[in-house]
Amino acid sequence: MQIPSKYNPAGTEEKWYNYWLEKKFFHSEPDEREPYTIVIPPPNVTGVLHMGHMLNNTIQDILVRKARMQGFNTLWLPGTDHASIATEAKVVNKLHQEGIDKNSLSREEFLEHAWEWREKHGGIILEQLKKLGASCDWDRTKFTMDDDMYESVIDVFIDLYKKDKIYRGVRMVNWDPKALTALSDEEVIYREVNSKLYYVRYKVEGPEDDYVSIATTRPETILGDTAVCVNPKDPRYKHLKGKRVIVPLVNRPVPVIEDEYVDMEFGTGCLKITPAHDENDYNIGIKHKLKTIDIFNDDGTLSEKAEVYIGEDRFAAREKAAKELEEQGLMIKVEDYVNKVGFSERTDVAIEPKLSRQWFCRMDELSKPALDMVMEDKIKFHPAKFKNSYRHWMENIRDWCISRQLWWGQRIPAYYTPDGEVIVAKTKEEALEKAHKKLKQTGLKPDDLQQDEDVLDTWFSSWLWPISVFDGIRYPGNKDINYYYPTDDLVTAPEILFFWVARMIMAGWEYRKDIPFKNVYFTGIVRDKEGRKMSKQLGNSPDPIRLMNQYGADGVRMGMLLTSPAGNDLPFDENLCEQGRNFSNKIWNALRLVKGWQVDKSLETSETNKVSNEWFEARLNQALETIEKQFGQYRLSEALMTVYRLIWDDFCSWYLEMIKPGYQQPIDKDTYNKAIHFFEQLMKTLHPFMPFITEEIWHMLQERGEDDCITIAEWPQKQDYDAKLLKRFEFAREVIIGIRNTRNEQNIPNKESIGLSVKKNNQQSPDTKFDPVVEKLGNLSGINYVDEPVEGAISFIIQSTEFYIPFSQSLDVEAELKKLQEDLDYTKGFLNSVMKKLSNERFVQNAPEKVVENERKKKVDAEAKIKVIEEKMENLKKA
Repeated sequence: MQIPSKYNPAGTEEKWYNYWLEKKFFHSEPDEREPYTIVIPPPNVTGVLHMGHMLNNTIQDILVRKARMQGFNTLWLPGTDHASIATEAKVVNKLHQEGIDKNSLSREEFLEHAWEWREKHGGIILEQLKKLGASCDWDRTKFTMDDDMYESVIDVFIDLYKKDKIYRGVRMVNWDPKALTALSDEEVIYREVNSKLYYVRYKVEGPEDDYVSIATTRPETILGDTAVCVNPKDPRYKHLKGKRVIVPLVNRPVPVIEDEYVDMEFGTGCLKITPAHDENDYNIGIKHKLKTIDIFNDDGTLSEKAEVYIGEDRFAAREKAAKELEEQGLMIKVEDYVNKVGFSERTDVAIEPKLSRQWFCRMDELSKPALDMVMEDKIKFHPAKFKNSYRHWMENIRDWCISRQLWWGQRIPAYYTPDGEVIVAKTKEEALEKAHKKLKQTGLKPDDLQQDEDVLDTWFSSWLWPISVFDGIRYPGNKDINYYYPTDDLVTAPEILFFWVARMIMAGWEYRKDIPFKNVYFTGIVRDKEGRKMSKQLGNSPDPIRLMNQYGADGVRMGMLLTSPAGNDLPFDENLCEQGRNFSNKIWNALRLVKGWQVDKSLETSETNKVSNEWFEARLNQALETIEKQFGQYRLSEALMTVYRLIWDDFCSWYLEMIKPGYQQPIDKDTYNKAIHFFEQLMKTLHPFMPFITEEIWHMLQERGEDDCITIAEWPQKQDYDAKLLKRFEFAREVIIGIRNTRNEQNIPNKESIGLSVKKNNQQSPDTKFDPVVEKLGNLSGINYVDEPVEGAISFIIQSTEFYIPFSQSLDVEAELKKLQEDLDYTKGFLNSVMKKLSNERFVQNAPEKVVENERKKKVDAEAKIKVIEEKMENLKKA
């Protein structure tokens, strides 16, 4: 078989991905096997691949590919989210570029444009995931606006409404003045901003020249004030009880009220109350039956109710109000002030607290079982630290505002009669029937009913995702939902723990009386080398497609995983992708080396090769044991590093060197077959991380049938291994490194054969198991075991054993003593650190017995080595 001199990722990746698809290796149907299921966190239909997607989907693919090789009936179900706010904004922008105003279109006309946009752009991110190697069942791709998915959302709304878990009412909501829609609490991002604190004088009504001072960060909202509030315990304002003050700018008399809510220490202890534009003020307004004046239009400009600055933007009005207050002598002072302001997660504009009639989902009953499932570890979080923030949020949860003032999305199935009655029904025909029966309004015609204009929050569809993708809402007993649900692992970002994860758990219990997934793996945030979050604005987010074209998908996958512990942020550096590409080249060169050997079937297996095969088999099984444990604990980065070191260090740098035949010499058949077998096992173990190169090498190691692909090969099973053998080799490895170091220090060429004398101490017997390997890799003419030090030879010490290499030139005693002194100082320092541990009673009593025993062994070994070094130094000084 002709193997190219260089690995070509581009041709390889496209070839094998198409082959896997053609063979339907990723497709799943229910059968007698145990399922393993992941549903993809559906990316926005507006999206293109970014580094966060790369990390998240690489992790999912690793888990799925390993499960597939373990014999599970694996299903990784892909799809996209309709993303109401983001998509509508994209479509509105597209229309604007074409000279079309959304307001000039009917709802149906706008939706035609939206669907057209989705058909053109909606599949981009899924195609990009294929380039990454995502082994999704593309035949099952879902979209949250598919007919069956849409109907499932409507069915759930109607069901929860019947259960009195959905209601409509006026409440203070988070209003996005740019998207022109209400937002849920979770869609508001709070951040600190540099503001101003304005101290304003309000005149007390009456002939006296009496004023109160009030501090506010928003002087424009003075126009909506309907009271001033003081704490009843505050002695400074006892005289104001029962009086009124004049609101500046509009000269409106409002009452002074008393409420313990007011913090006497903040500002002046005197609070302006604007019930329409502050949630706390709204609650005080209800309690004291205050008038409500909404001074803002939906787009954040001032309404006619403001009386002044009508039509001005809220921030422009703030500047004008401050200036006018100054001119009227009502501004006492202005201070710099840092406060937290809520911003829309989608449009990044400051949200406006606003009274609005919206639809809400009651959270109290839904949240209780969802909290218990996580706290009782029926659903496990990785890392577990996120349980605390989950509990805090769930224990302080508020009703969920589920209506959005948009057109793109699932339209709320509520119909209004001419006299304002609300009928919730799946269709207008059903609503009319209900109106005739329940409301006794038999004269109503279809045109008399008006459907609610709003759509449901995007998360109201995606909270059903693990159920609705299997049509489990409409057909709760179908074979797919019964087989694939609950799913196994969810891989997601901590930022959507409350948006999505918590709500899926609620929906799972409400509609399946079961968990939606068994484990949640939280990825970290991808940051640049300087620790900044990657973003378009900063221009610090590399294009994943460019990275894959440059380094290969495998190289990028590896680069993403090398520094990505669960739940911790990922400091991404493009050099990591280069390291991944270098690893691919290392493996490729190993393949070319092994496949270039000539095999002699009549050749006996040498002792060197026998012990080398024995050692690597034990090392492979030790690594498989470690990798399995790391996968079980979701320590995927560590698992990759274990595989990486096993291949690069143990297989390439040691094993292949140990068995490599001499120049133009053949290798025995048994060793060659074992090397090929080991190579296959290594490629299987690496496959979930680097699927393309492993598939290519799999087919180059030997001839394969068309369905004999590594993608569906059996995952390597750990066999029992001799741990003592591995320790014996570690000693031999140190000896080989010692010989190589001595050659370098003394400029002895590697091709020059040398002798080695070995002096065991402390009545130890020689261990000759790996002597053939030491002889080969050290290029020794022989190994001689002696009882006395060898005069005039260069020496080094491993543990308490002395090694001597004959040296033709006279020995530099001073240099030798200096080297021994350095070794002695290091060993004494090492012994000191071990003694500190062993003298710590808490360590000795609480650490595992094996750990303590290991420290005691280190102590004995160090003491023995110190004794040997000191004796050797003494002998050299005498000489």
